[in-house]
Amino acid sequence: MPDDVSPKRDHGRDVNGRSSLQGKRLLSESVQRDSCIRGTLVDLIRDRRCWRHVKQSQGSPFAFAFVFFNESSEEAQEFIRTSVWKQSSYEATEDFLLNSLRSTMRLASFLAVFRPALPLILGLSLGCSLSLLMVSWTQGETDEACGDELGNGRLIHSGHIRDVQDGLDGNGNEDFQPRIVPYHKDPNKPHKKVLRTRYIHTELGIRERLLVGILSSRATLNTLGVAVNKTVAHRFHRTFFFTGLRSAKAPHGMAVVAHGDDRPVWLMYETIRHLHQHHGNEYDWFYLAQDDTYTQAERVIELVNHLSAGQDMYMGRAEEFIGGEERARYCHGGYGYLLSRSLLARLQPHLDSCRNDILSVRPDEWLGRCIIDYLGLSCVEKHQEMTYRYFELQKNVDPEREDSAQFKNAFTVHPVSEPALMYRLHKRYNQIELDWTYAQIQQLQGKAGATWPIGINPPFRPKTRFEVINWEYFTEEHIYSCADSSPKCELRGADRADVSSVLETAVGRLNERYQPQLRFRKRRLLNGYRRFDPTRGMEYVLDLALEAFTQKGHSQVIAKRVSLLKPLSAVEIIPMPYVTEATRVQVILPVTAHDQDFVGNFLDMYVMNALDTHDNALLTFLFVYDPFDAQRVSQTDVFAGVKAMIGEVEKRYGDVKIPWISVKTEVPSQVKLMDIISKKHPVDTLFFLASVWTEVNADFLNRCRMNAISNWQVFFPIHFQEYSPALVYRDQQPSAASSFASESLRDGHFDRHVFEEACFYNADYMAARTKMAADILDNDELLESMDVYEIFVRYSGLHVFRAVEPALVQKYVHRECNPRFSEDIYHRCVLSNLEGLASRSHLAMALFEQEQANST
Repeated sequence: MPDDVSPKRDHGRDVNGRSSLQGKRLLSESVQRDSCIRGTLVDLIRDRRCWRHVKQSQGSPFAFAFVFFNESSEEAQEFIRTSVWKQSSYEATEDFLLNSLRSTMRLASFLAVFRPALPLILGLSLGCSLSLLMVSWTQGETDEACGDELGNGRLIHSGHIRDVQDGLDGNGNEDFQPRIVPYHKDPNKPHKKVLRTRYIHTELGIRERLLVGILSSRATLNTLGVAVNKTVAHRFHRTFFFTGLRSAKAPHGMAVVAHGDDRPVWLMYETIRHLHQHHGNEYDWFYLAQDDTYTQAERVIELVNHLSAGQDMYMGRAEEFIGGEERARYCHGGYGYLLSRSLLARLQPHLDSCRNDILSVRPDEWLGRCIIDYLGLSCVEKHQEMTYRYFELQKNVDPEREDSAQFKNAFTVHPVSEPALMYRLHKRYNQIELDWTYAQIQQLQGKAGATWPIGINPPFRPKTRFEVINWEYFTEEHIYSCADSSPKCELRGADRADVSSVLETAVGRLNERYQPQLRFRKRRLLNGYRRFDPTRGMEYVLDLALEAFTQKGHSQVIAKRVSLLKPLSAVEIIPMPYVTEATRVQVILPVTAHDQDFVGNFLDMYVMNALDTHDNALLTFLFVYDPFDAQRVSQTDVFAGVKAMIGEVEKRYGDVKIPWISVKTEVPSQVKLMDIISKKHPVDTLFFLASVWTEVNADFLNRCRMNAISNWQVFFPIHFQEYSPALVYRDQQPSAASSFASESLRDGHFDRHVFEEACFYNADYMAARTKMAADILDNDELLESMDVYEIFVRYSGLHVFRAVEPALVQKYVHRECNPRFSEDIYHRCVLSNLEGLASRSHLAMALFEQEQANST
């Protein structure tokens, strides 16, 4: 009998002797405990009456039962209820609940870790299981082929079954004998040589797309055949000319295949056989045409690229057979036709039968009949939404005047009676393609918003206001952006030639565009703007006053704005010979009596930047005596102080020798001095011709080595000349920051009028001097009027490289200009002194302060 947990009542007493009231209270608490233990954990927390039962059940299975009850199985729940309320097996119940709770918590934590990867694990497990089911468990080699006896319902060959049955003992257990499968090469078996193809595309089965065959004859090969070869043959990957008999003089640059028979059908038969035998595995498509057919190569190639090569295809202009009774068509040979590789392979076994059985005069008709009879294919003009377009050219038709849509869209044109007509057709179709390309460009330009002009980089877009490229305003006579910061200067030299060329080009382009309706003539330039864009080139915007003439002779003055661009499209990278920074530099310093006061500063900088750093440089002094000082050199040497300083330097550096050379001349021209120096040094000497105001440093010496290249280039640096401190600072001491090179460059300018510094090799100077000797004929006046820079420009074919050199800084000095030099050299010296005083702002401030001082 099952235990009944409900209390039994008998006249107010239960079986335990309790009163009815106590029984009701116990029954109420029992029901409450039962509701608490059966409820969820949320109900337990919300109901305060259940807290007392939880508190009473601490240390007993009650505390765990409340949490674990709803998460347990039905058997566990029943065990909890019976064990707890009957108070039987108390310790067993507690142990069960504790162990169950711990196991569940471990399982929950384990699943929480692997829960993100659970789909992946399940997928891998399922994939491995399916793979194992598909694996064949039979291993080994057999000479018998696997067969399926579907009629008997067996999937394994009977021979295999006998082998398996023989391997079983009487009890049905398999007596398996393992066999070792060797992975090394068996020496008893003959070695098979592996043949590899020459090209990887052959091994991979990659074929070219199209091969072209032109059917010609001995009579037309040198005329129409040559015309085909010159117009379209070079646009195909490969083109062969098939003829019966080779002419006495084969055309140059043409691949001609002669079959030995001029019969048309025989020529077609041999051509098809030759294409399959020699090129069947190399090309996907074969295009055959006659030599009186003009072919638009790009359109045929585009057609082939859109067709599938894996199907039999016979495509061209479909023609009816003679009689016209059959529905099948053949492709007319005059308009060309396409044969696929698969069709050619299927046709090859039947060629001999076609040659013997089919009688026809026309080769194209014979080929069509052969394909129809043995392959069941007819010529088609349209396939896969691609149409083979052709045009029949009538007699005495001018291709230049043919504007029909059929002519413009045709792939082939036939018949072409003479080579001249072939060339005219080629010109006409090239013009059609060019017009179509221009129309596409304009269409794409309108859609994509391409910048003008097409093919040139777009204009530079500055990211900040400091990167904005300024426009220069100019007219036909003046420019309003000068190199010396002047607001206005006259157009001359290269700038004037540039403006004239741009104006002429602008008017010429306008006439090309609007003629014959209008013709323009320039009246004057209203406004002109230009700027150099490093990404595009030189840009111009011109406002022109033009006189426009009509065809009837009427004229009117109009204003028109045009934009022009000189692109940087012809950029040429000049290969430069290899140079090194290890070359020794021979510094040449000419010194006159007026310059010896500056030698001390030059020596100090040379000692600090060359000798102390052990730079590979040597110094040679060239003392220039005038005739008066040269006569008194034994009594009073004007260069005695300089020679004493040289002796001190040599005494301080024991292994250093500074030689000097004394020269007597009235006019110390550079050419005369270099003639003396050049004879005393080897031809491979690298000279640096310096001045007493030069401050030699390692950076410039390295650039001298890199920019002066023997038998290639000479280097004439533009030094930085500091302004006069009296005008720049005006009784104010310069700031400490101005002592740095970057700050000192602000208080000066690059002197473009001085050509005293130069870097060149002795061999280059001697070569230029030799060419000059025939012109001067010992004319001393001509030597005095020239300098080294002019000699290299006139008498050498070397690159004369002249550029600013920030590392070559000179202090301000007022040079003595010798009037006995040439007018050009003397004028450059005067300009250098004037421009080297100060900038315009400094001079203006000095004048302003002087006027204020005078007014007070």
